[in-house]
Amino acid sequence: MATQLIENKLKLLPAKPGCYLMKDVNGKVIYVGKSKNLRSRVRSYFKSTQVGRRAELVEDIRDYDIITVSTDKEAFLLEVTLIKKYQPYYNVQLKQGTGYPYIEITNERDPQTKLTSIIRKDGGYYFGPYPNVYAAQATLKFIQKVFPLRHCHGKQGRPCLYYHMGQCLGACFKTVPKSVYEAQIKKIKSFLNGDIGWVKKNLNEKMTAASENLEFERAAEIRDQLNYIEETVEKQKIISNDNTQRDIFNFYVDKSWIAIQIFFLRQAKLLRSETRMYPLTDTNDPEDTFASFIVQFYGQKNRILPKEVLIPAKIDNEALSEVLHVPVRTPKRGQKRSLLNMAKDNAKLKLDEKFRLLELGNRKTKGAQKEIFDSLGLPYGHVIESFDHSHIQGADPVSALVVFKDGEPDKNSYRKYKLKGEVEHQNGGDEVRNTREVVRRRYSRLLKEHKPMPDLILMDGGQIQVDACEDILRNELNLNIPVAGMVKDNKHRTNHLLYGDPINGVPLKLIPLNPKSQGFYLMTRIQDEVHRFAITFHRRTHAKNALSSKLDSIKGIGPKSRNKLLRKFGSLKKIKEASIDELRSAGLTLPQAQTVKLTL
Repeated sequence: MATQLIENKLKLLPAKPGCYLMKDVNGKVIYVGKSKNLRSRVRSYFKSTQVGRRAELVEDIRDYDIITVSTDKEAFLLEVTLIKKYQPYYNVQLKQGTGYPYIEITNERDPQTKLTSIIRKDGGYYFGPYPNVYAAQATLKFIQKVFPLRHCHGKQGRPCLYYHMGQCLGACFKTVPKSVYEAQIKKIKSFLNGDIGWVKKNLNEKMTAASENLEFERAAEIRDQLNYIEETVEKQKIISNDNTQRDIFNFYVDKSWIAIQIFFLRQAKLLRSETRMYPLTDTNDPEDTFASFIVQFYGQKNRILPKEVLIPAKIDNEALSEVLHVPVRTPKRGQKRSLLNMAKDNAKLKLDEKFRLLELGNRKTKGAQKEIFDSLGLPYGHVIESFDHSHIQGADPVSALVVFKDGEPDKNSYRKYKLKGEVEHQNGGDEVRNTREVVRRRYSRLLKEHKPMPDLILMDGGQIQVDACEDILRNELNLNIPVAGMVKDNKHRTNHLLYGDPINGVPLKLIPLNPKSQGFYLMTRIQDEVHRFAITFHRRTHAKNALSSKLDSIKGIGPKSRNKLLRKFGSLKKIKEASIDELRSAGLTLPQAQTVKLTL
């Protein structure tokens, strides 16, 4: 249901292209979209019945902003910029990079071949990406042996080791003519573009000879090298009539989800494929979501544009071509059309499989999290954060934070805290102080960095921790985040949530969860995870501090010498086992090394 503010703003919408930013009750941007006609698009969110993820979005919207532009190209670019800036919850979030390496021929006076995951606009030649890292490494080694360029740092006044091994053209001690490099680069490019028949013939002959001479290890090495070269250069069958680098995109929509299939054609072969699946926010125009995905896909770091992009009909090819700066085409017939259809068939297959898995998984994740919020009488929230502390009789106190999003752990958001203050191990005073410190540090930082707050905080403990947490949130930071405690029974089993807001006049009360419910299992999982994370962090911290303390007690070993030993050996056991010479190699004097040896 649209608020009165939204109703009034809907009357003023212009029929122009641009972007719209949907906001929640806290003014946080939760979705960014674009449209050729802002009036019809934005009104469609509030003037028609919604389902699925779009219905969830509309329920959370309390306000919106718009930015008008002149062309579809500007709308594409602005949308990508706004998504990167706000990271809205309801937008597709693409992971950066492919994680696959490339083989590069560098653009230098004395070029070299190397493996890289960073693509720069530096005039170099990049081949790949290669899904099998080991195969790419083996292929690179083969290239460096058979087609040597520079394999050293360059001018050093004498031939390098690689020059003597025949793997460097000698830039280390002489000027290598550019024509020599150019001829070699031409061979490398031909090889990486699929001309490997002569290589396979040569390696097969060497493998046969090694086997006949009973050199079975050598024969196995050649066999592996042959397999790796086939993996990187010739693994796929020829499926195209030309060598044009092209990416093929198609999609399939069902039950408010979109599956996008990408085929990567290189050297006339299907090098690899990827499938991305997302709940569809803009159900009225999946083609728009699809086009936005392509723009964001190539906006990622280390993405190399192909020479041509193929997409299905009903997409604005001209606008996409302008944004990407490469031809974007829709084939009508023939082999390219067949590949486009195959991409759609694959997208449908993957989405059908996804639905079968979602039926099983949603009950254990998002459904389980909803049970927790329902039990507390709260509207559904996407993010739960939980704290736990760990120390040994007050020594080396630490805290740990875990984050669950829609019922699943978000390990990239986990945080560790070394607590600063001295703890008071009386009447639970240490727990209060630890809780106050870590809550203050966590949420004051989120405020300072203008980052979103969680929808619920679960404390691993009872009323002491809940009161301390709420005191910092309400009285110091002016935050109204709900806080609940995960309470154990006399057998140390968690069976209730403790929830209320005494500061605002709502008394705390114990709320039971059905032990057989998914919500109960999720609560237990959160508690186990935060406890594991805190204990693991504390053990490492305590072990490191104990080692430092032991070294500090050795006469003649100061902070600098202690740090040298820690960097070199890392553990007390390894320091004990080290010889005098090994201790001296860490930077100790002979008397210091002898003292450490005798003391330990």
